[in-house]
Amino acid sequence: MLFGILGETRAWYDDGTEVPLGGPARRSLLALLLVRPGEVVSADRLADAVGPDGAVSAHAVQSQVSRLRKALGSGAMIEQAGAGYRILVAPDDVDAGRFERLAREGRAALRAGDAAGALAPLREALGLWRGPALAGLADGETAGPAAARLEEHRLGALEDRIEAECRAGDPRTVVPELRELIGRHPLRERLAGLLMRALFAEGGQAAALVVFEETRRRLAEELGADPSAELVALHQEVLRAAPPPGPAAPPAQLTAFVGRADEVTEVARLLRVARLVTLTGPGGVGKTRLSVEVAGVAAEDVCFVELAPLRDAAALPQALSSALGLRENGLGTGAGGQSPVDRLIAALSDRTLLLVLDNCEHVIEEIAMLAARLLAVCPRLRVLATSREPLGITGENLWQVKPLDAVAAVRLFTDRARAVRRGFAAEPEVVGRICAALDNLPLAIELAAARVRTLDADDLAGRLDDRLGVAARGSRTADERHRTLRAVVAWSWDLLSEEEQRAARRFTVFAGGATAASALRVCATDDETLESLVDKSLLEVAGGRYRMLETIAAYGAERLDAADERAGAEHAHAQWLLELLRTADPHLRRAEQLEWLPVLAAEHGNLLAAVRRAVRAGERETGLKLLAHAANPLWIRGASASVAPHAIALLEGTDDDPPDEEEYVLCVLLAASGTAGRPVWQRHRTTAEKALAAAWAGGRTGRHPVAPLLWMLRNASEADPRSAFALVSSLRDCAEPWARATAWYVSGFGPLGEGDTEAAERAFATAVEGFRSLGDRWGTALALDALAGLAGGRGDLARAVELTDEALALTEQIGALEDSADLLVNRGDQRLGQDPVSARADYDRATVLARRSGSSTGLAAALRGLGDTALLDGDPAEAERLYTEALERVDPHWVRSVGTRVRTYAGLGRVAEARGDHATARTRYREAGESAAAMGPDTPGALRLLGLPEHVVESVSEACRRR
Repeated sequence: MLFGILGETRAWYDDGTEVPLGGPARRSLLALLLVRPGEVVSADRLADAVGPDGAVSAHAVQSQVSRLRKALGSGAMIEQAGAGYRILVAPDDVDAGRFERLAREGRAALRAGDAAGALAPLREALGLWRGPALAGLADGETAGPAAARLEEHRLGALEDRIEAECRAGDPRTVVPELRELIGRHPLRERLAGLLMRALFAEGGQAAALVVFEETRRRLAEELGADPSAELVALHQEVLRAAPPPGPAAPPAQLTAFVGRADEVTEVARLLRVARLVTLTGPGGVGKTRLSVEVAGVAAEDVCFVELAPLRDAAALPQALSSALGLRENGLGTGAGGQSPVDRLIAALSDRTLLLVLDNCEHVIEEIAMLAARLLAVCPRLRVLATSREPLGITGENLWQVKPLDAVAAVRLFTDRARAVRRGFAAEPEVVGRICAALDNLPLAIELAAARVRTLDADDLAGRLDDRLGVAARGSRTADERHRTLRAVVAWSWDLLSEEEQRAARRFTVFAGGATAASALRVCATDDETLESLVDKSLLEVAGGRYRMLETIAAYGAERLDAADERAGAEHAHAQWLLELLRTADPHLRRAEQLEWLPVLAAEHGNLLAAVRRAVRAGERETGLKLLAHAANPLWIRGASASVAPHAIALLEGTDDDPPDEEEYVLCVLLAASGTAGRPVWQRHRTTAEKALAAAWAGGRTGRHPVAPLLWMLRNASEADPRSAFALVSSLRDCAEPWARATAWYVSGFGPLGEGDTEAAERAFATAVEGFRSLGDRWGTALALDALAGLAGGRGDLARAVELTDEALALTEQIGALEDSADLLVNRGDQRLGQDPVSARADYDRATVLARRSGSSTGLAAALRGLGDTALLDGDPAEAERLYTEALERVDPHWVRSVGTRVRTYAGLGRVAEARGDHATARTRYREAGESAAAMGPDTPGALRLLGLPEHVVESVSEACRRR
């Protein structure tokens, strides 16, 4: 017999028919006995429940009990015990008992990280409720508290169910329900926290902050209390949260757009039917501004690539990758031999995007070839380019950007002049003469208008006339594209004071801008001079950084050479950058890495420029120091390949007499990061290892703690990495804590390869403790990932998921898309056997992240996971397609690809078995075994560590034995 008190008190026979209990007195009596089955309820309390007015006697209670016994029959026993009664039924026979058990199970699963597994018991528990608890029972001494307790448990289970749905599905779906619940329970802080998370998940950061503020106000007004520490922490998390990384947006404009509204409409219309449009015209004519305005109306998804700071055409693919927000390597790994162009193609192959390439003329040949290739293989890509000459490729649509008409030119001058001089007024004829003298070029007009801060329009017109002879005729020795604009820039330059000219020409050694502090130091100037250059439009300030327009910088660079100051300015630039890198270095291995990584990322252009100059000037020592101190942030950010050409150039001529220092070692490692660095690596590997060993031998601590770890990561894919393993593992007792944690991490792979998982786990756990004590997220994520692999290998999937979740949170903090994709694939593998729906979701998300990061190897792993789910769903054809594509994308020579190759070959073997093709199955299993051999001599153990089913392990092992 079953009983229900979650609503009106009822009872049912085993066949589901309802027991006729009689009137409300007997129902109240039964409800009170069922609150705690098996416990004695005094006759007085029963009397109070049956007749709250005190009119029921003990004899009347006994009479009602007798009638209730008769109604229940043999379905339940009510016995007298002392001065009361109790009902003898199992807790699960009462809906309240079942509810509490199911609610406990759901909460336990939720706390264990199994949100999907928590949903079923929580939904079943809440489904038992038919109305208010103990409905119809008088609010007496026992019934009132019991009902309140059950209702509180009900609300807690409801919160657990909503949290589980937020974790396992789309948090946005629970927003209406949460708002309704908060309306009924406005002081319930957990509900407020869940609503904040759900709103934030759908991009409503501001809405989440409003929920916190409303809750805080209600708590203060109604309870005189502050929000809990948990809700305050969530509020801070929402405040600190950065938007998800995305492509670089067009630069925000600070001035009105004058004179080209029709052109914006026409170019946007052209882009709807053409995939490549190039805005051509002379420098300063307004191509960049027009492209920004067009991008604002032509597409929702735009990536704006500023090519002006690019001085080396070989770095063009890296510039595009940076603008798209792509990383060049994952956590603790290199690019795996994949070229930057291949990464771009992988990221853009199925993406709808408008790519704006600004200022192409100085890399015209290279940008033309790259644009043609991207357009050919990325069907949803459109390109809007700006250049002083056409790209000259098939399918290009040209749009000639001409100078402003006379009316628009006067309007532009007047608008800009009034911005610097309130109440500016001049005769339109005078302004028209100034603009005409400047060929109505917008840049020249804006520079001239900035001068009215100190000059009248008539004076300005007179000065322009003094320069027009040269400007109109042009210099026979000058480039054609510079003749008119050079005159405008020269005129603006000549109006500067001597100190302003010196600061402006020294500023040209920066690439990609400078902070105020760095500009003051390198330019050897003061704040007032910098501010004056901004006022006079020679510099602009955006995002806390000073920048100089490209045409002005080109002219300033010529002035720097003429003043014979280039060597001094470039030396000051290199020394400033080296000091910044040295200052940042220890912080990058501590909790402050989140603060310092963006600082160094902003100076990436300056790093490339400084190293390039060191190579050009033959200053090998400076170049080696710059690269050595930049190695750690480059590796973490995934930008090591961008300096590979410069590292290779620094190593030229060192084969006979290589430097015996750590800086040389790191230069070799960075050279090997690029696709052209393999021969250099092979030539220098042995010598570099000796130098590294000497730097860390005999208990000494090297200057660069990151060097041993990078050395091991680079050597892990070599045929014989044992010497590197021995070198790094020997540092487990060294004095430097980060290097010590690194050594423990690396040393764990020795016993792991030999099948001693317990020793490996101890080493990895020690590494986690070491990295975590320093606050380093990168190293901690590395070691957690290794521990998760061990947990999964021994079948503890819950622990594996927990560790992977923790590592995933760290990779998301450092913006590692490729690492996050890799961890999602790992979590999918861990979930596949028990929760294939969640596993598929992980693989799908990993696919998206891998494409966004341009990681072909990461995409291969995600496709392999989707192949496993297709095979599990009984679709071998789709599984084979996915496995085959995974093999096409995976890099066979990269160490992180071993697991993907093994599981992919094993999956193809299972597909062949499903078709009855046993010969092909054996071949595929043998290939899986050969790939697994790279993980150690114990092939079955390696396969189990990867989480393969036992029958697949046996098939692969058998195929290897019959080889």
